[in-house]
Amino acid sequence: MLHIYNSLTKKKEPLQPLEPRKVRMYVCGMTVYDYCHVGHARVMVVFDMVARYLRARRFEVTYVRNITDIDDKIIKRAAERGEDIGTLTARFIDAMNEDAAKLGVVPPDAEPRATTHIAQIEAMIATLEQRGYAYRATNGDVYYRVRKFPTYGALSGKSVDDLRSGARVDIGEDKEDPLDFVLWKPAKPGEPKWDSRWGAGRPGWHIECSAMATACLGNHFDIHGGGMDLKFPHHENEIAQSEGATGEKFANTWMHVGFVRIDEEKMSKSLNNFFTVREVLAKFPAEVVRYFILASHYRSPLDYSDENLRAAKSTLDGFYIALRGLEESKIVEGDEFEARFHNVMEDDFNTPKAFAEFSALVTEINRNKSTDPAKAARHGAMLRRLGAIVGLFQQNPEEYLRGGDAAIKRADGLDDAAVEALVAKRLQARKEKNWAESDRIREQLTQSGVILEDGPSGTTWRRV
Repeated sequence: MLHIYNSLTKKKEPLQPLEPRKVRMYVCGMTVYDYCHVGHARVMVVFDMVARYLRARRFEVTYVRNITDIDDKIIKRAAERGEDIGTLTARFIDAMNEDAAKLGVVPPDAEPRATTHIAQIEAMIATLEQRGYAYRATNGDVYYRVRKFPTYGALSGKSVDDLRSGARVDIGEDKEDPLDFVLWKPAKPGEPKWDSRWGAGRPGWHIECSAMATACLGNHFDIHGGGMDLKFPHHENEIAQSEGATGEKFANTWMHVGFVRIDEEKMSKSLNNFFTVREVLAKFPAEVVRYFILASHYRSPLDYSDENLRAAKSTLDGFYIALRGLEESKIVEGDEFEARFHNVMEDDFNTPKAFAEFSALVTEINRNKSTDPAKAARHGAMLRRLGAIVGLFQQNPEEYLRGGDAAIKRADGLDDAAVEALVAKRLQARKEKNWAESDRIREQLTQSGVILEDGPSGTTWRRV
C-alpha cells in the first residue's frame, strides 16, 4: 500500500482516497510574472511524477494545478514594463507551458486561473463573513479573523500566541488583530478591479486557491501539494479559509516539496539567486534536469550547481549507453526489479531508492550484453518500462547520446554531420595504418566533447 508523508500529521500515512481508486489532487502553481526558475521546475516535475505513479498503479487521478494571474507582484511588474497585465501574464503562461513540456511534464487535468474564479472567490468570502470568520475594516479591506479558527497553526506547527508576539501591522492596515490576513482589497487607481458587495476591488492571494480548489475538486479532497515555502502562511491560511467556509475538512494529505538551494541558501527570486529553467536548458538536456530533480527525495533540499548537473548527466548517459544497441524484447511480468521498484516508490515516492534499482538493471544489462543478449534486452525493456513511470529513458539512445536536444548550442560548431565526417576520416586513417592521423582526429573530437568508442561492430560516438 502506498504511504505518503503528511505534513499536517507529521507522519507517513496510507493513501486512502475518499472514493475508491480515485485521487483528487490540487497543487499550487505559478504566479506568472516572470520565467519559471529551477525551484518551480522541481514542484512541476515532482507532482508530475506523483500523478504518473498513481496512474501507473491504476488510480483515476484528477490533477489540478492553478495559475495565479493577479496579485501584487504581477501588478508591479506590469507597471514597471508599461505593459497590460493580461498581455504580461499570457506571455509567461506560454513560457511556463513550454518549459514544462520540455521537462516532460504532462499538463494537469485542470489549470484554473484566479481571474476566472472571481465569482467563487466572492461567494466564499461572503460565506466567511456570514459565519463570523471575516470582517470589513474601515479602510475597505476584508480580513480573516485568525483567532476564530481554533486549529490555526496545525500545519506549520506554529503557535498563534507566538505568531501574535512577532506580528506587526503595516501602514494603511486596519485589522482587529495583527494576525488577520486580507481576503479582499479595494481597488487602487490603475489596478485591475472587479465589482463586489464590498465595492470594486480584487482578491487577496490566499483566498484564490481556496476558491479554485473547492470549485474544481469539491470541499474535501485527497491531496494538496506545493513548495515548502507555501506551508506558512499560504497553506495554513487556505485551511482556515476553506474549512471556515465549508465546515468540512479541506485536504486529507499535505505534500510539500523541499527547497532548491544554492550555496546552502534557498533559491528564490526575492534573493536574486535563481536560475531560470531556460537558462539551465541552454546548458543541459531537459531529461538531465528532470533526472537531477528526481534523483533526490522530494522532501529533501536539492543543491543546485553545474557540477551536480554534470554528475547527473554522466549518470543518465550511463543508462542510455546500456540501452544502446539492445534488441526489442517482451517483458516478463512480475520481474524482481519491478517488485522492488514499486516497494520503494510506495514508501513516500522514494525516487533515490527507485533509481538504485535502475542502476541494478544497468548492471545486469552490461553483464549480459555480450554473453546473453536476449536477457540483456529483457532487462533493457524493464528499465524503459519502469523509467516511463517517472518520465525517463524514453528517448532513442543514439539521439540522446549524440546530444539531440536542439536547445543545446554547439560552441565548437561540430554538428552531427561534421562529427560523422571526422569519424569516417579517422576510419580511413586506421585502414591506412596512419595511427598519428587517427589519434589526432580522436583528440580533436575529444576536445570538442565527443567520445569515440571502438567495438567489434564499428565505432560509435556520443557527446559528453
